[in-house]
Amino acid sequence: MCSQARKTLMTSPKTVLITGTSSGIGLAAAIGAARAGWTAIATMRDTGKAEALLNAAAEAGVADRIKVKRLDVTDSAGITACLDEVVAEHGGLDALVNNAGAAQVGTIEQCSVDDVRVAMEVNFFGVVAVTRAALPHLRASQGRVITVTSVGGVVGQPFNEAYCAAKFAVEGFMQSLSPVAATVGVDVSVVEPGAVASEFVANLGLDVPALLTAAGPYAPALEAYITRTQESFGSAQTPAEAAAPVVDALTAARPPFRIQTSQWARDFVATTLADLDGSAVQNLTGSWVR
Repeated sequence: MCSQARKTLMTSPKTVLITGTSSGIGLAAAIGAARAGWTAIATMRDTGKAEALLNAAAEAGVADRIKVKRLDVTDSAGITACLDEVVAEHGGLDALVNNAGAAQVGTIEQCSVDDVRVAMEVNFFGVVAVTRAALPHLRASQGRVITVTSVGGVVGQPFNEAYCAAKFAVEGFMQSLSPVAATVGVDVSVVEPGAVASEFVANLGLDVPALLTAAGPYAPALEAYITRTQESFGSAQTPAEAAAPVVDALTAARPPFRIQTSQWARDFVATTLADLDGSAVQNLTGSWVR
């Protein structure tokens, strides 16, 4: 990216659109971005759930830099309308943070293919659709795409087949897009949280006894998995801790492709990855398009 374009990005008023901001990492990222001087377009599927964000913004003294908008990442027409509105109101878009997602617990023999499609629609195709719609604006601003994935996008985990499949797909999509986007001045990064104490887990609304009853031959394995997961969330990061690297990626001169949010996450993904920050793959594939 040319130095003048980067200088423009860092000194002009900056606007970031963040998906899934009603709670958890998305809410914390919106507050963090506003504190860092950005105008944060905080989107959510149901704006009736904006109270927690607005209260946090007021408490942080950044209410004037938080703009709440409705956005359902599975609604193509709504995505286009939202982005057009943002660009009209703010003169452009400098960054996109893909954060919206939905968890799903279950193994494939006891989930329908439609259940898997729903998980892919929100967690993968929603990311693809919003990114595609944002890219023309990000090319114009020499901006960046930051996508909150998961350590589950690197290490497949029991009873999370659909969720991990979607997150693996997102990581592959973004890793493939990154060197291409770089040729037109757009940085692409993924942020990989581990366990985060947020409403993302609570929103699953799991009826554990019912799940175990329905699990049949998988019940012992599911019970062990649920017990282990509940224990791991006792030492989970806070949403603010997990969101801090997202804000760092917004403000860095040149963020790495792959970012873990904790030492635990780095150690966990290292069981699969030797190239922790993604630079080896990016250097390799980047040479294919330079």
